[in-house]
Amino acid sequence: MKVVVLCSGGMDSVTALHWAARNHAVQAAISFDYGSKHNHRELPFAAEQASRLGVRHEVVPLRFMDQLFASALLSSGGEIPEGHYAAENMKQTVVPFRNAILLSVATGFAESIGAEGLVIAAHGGDHAIYPDCREEFMRAMGETMRLGTYAGIQLLRPFISLSKGQIAAEGARLGVDFSKTWSCYKGGVVHCGKCGTCVERREAFIEAGIPDPTVYESTPPLPRRPQGNG
Repeated sequence: MKVVVLCSGGMDSVTALHWAARNHAVQAAISFDYGSKHNHRELPFAAEQASRLGVRHEVVPLRFMDQLFASALLSSGGEIPEGHYAAENMKQTVVPFRNAILLSVATGFAESIGAEGLVIAAHGGDHAIYPDCREEFMRAMGETMRLGTYAGIQLLRPFISLSKGQIAAEGARLGVDFSKTWSCYKGGVVHCGKCGTCVERREAFIEAGIPDPTVYESTPPLPRRPQGNG
């Protein structure tokens, strides 16, 4: 199938790009500059990974989200919280309806370049905090995409039932260089090691049983997953 891949430059979406390149005909990778604190760290890796695979890469500016939306993840928002990625305080990093917006733009782009499917790396670990990563949303959005396009664009979510660790293991199998990916929401010179996405990244490599190539500012003991989440 001819597909477009949403690729932020994070370890999940980069793995999805490599998965798609192995299993489908990738027409393009698409990234979004929506004003997050870590966009400037992620996007160069998305471009590099696409280049390695010989895939067209497009970056879509959506800076209105930073101007109009409320989220700690955005440059206009407050401090990035620290702790477990499934903790209640991580809801501060939710960008309202983000995936619906990104998928809508990507769907129009996919149909315009003759693609039949759209690949997104939403996964099981996202479910606790992010409502627009859950299977119910993805299923409904996929049906909307199919019905709203002449091409009947399909939403492919190969990792929807996987954990972050399982994605890391799949990436290792596909030969992904995880040192060329970015997770930290703070967007500093190196990964902070303490925010929710850094915790999730550290846990993923441990779960997968593979070396973590990431340079962290600090690596304190990993926080416990809150009971009732995940």
